[in-house]
Amino acid sequence: MRPFRPPLCALTPATLAALAGLATTAQAATVQLQLELPRLNVAEYHRPYVAVWLEKPGQPGAMAQLAVWYDQKKPNAGGTKWLRDMRQWWRQGGRELSVPADGVSGATRAPGEHSLQLAQAPQLAAQWAKLPAGQYEVVVESAREGGGREVQRLPLSWPPKAAQTATAQGEHELGALRLTVQP
Repeated sequence: MRPFRPPLCALTPATLAALAGLATTAQAATVQLQLELPRLNVAEYHRPYVAVWLEKPGQPGAMAQLAVWYDQKKPNAGGTKWLRDMRQWWRQGGRELSVPADGVSGATRAPGEHSLQLAQAPQLAAQWAKLPAGQYEVVVESAREGGGREVQRLPLSWPPKAAQTATAQGEHELGALRLTVQP
């Protein structure tokens, strides 16, 4: 006679399918941020430093660093000196980020529209897959030498159950922002 083994009633086919669906949703979701850097009419234009991160509203600290654009060509890593000018990003985890960070860091961008696939890089995909369900904000901060500083926030529900779109309009250092999430 075989020893008694209790059934795995908690793992019914429906439960397994639901768990597989959640994992697939988190891994297959696309998160795209389109942002505009306006051309400012100033005598000496400097490309802005830009940081993008994910945070939980009301909780200090970034959940994930998504992008940091800064002057990487300055000798002796001189461009990192000005990263702290993005004050909110610096306080929300920027000071702990070792730059250049693979898949996160990049060079400053020229004025115009730019698109970021936030969940595409392998190291970011792992962060998205581990992200607890809930409400978040994708935060974009821009600072420019001889210019100003601006922060915009876009709401995000994770994991996505349906397509989501959030928009914001910057006033001076940022132009139009659009966050699109597809499950």
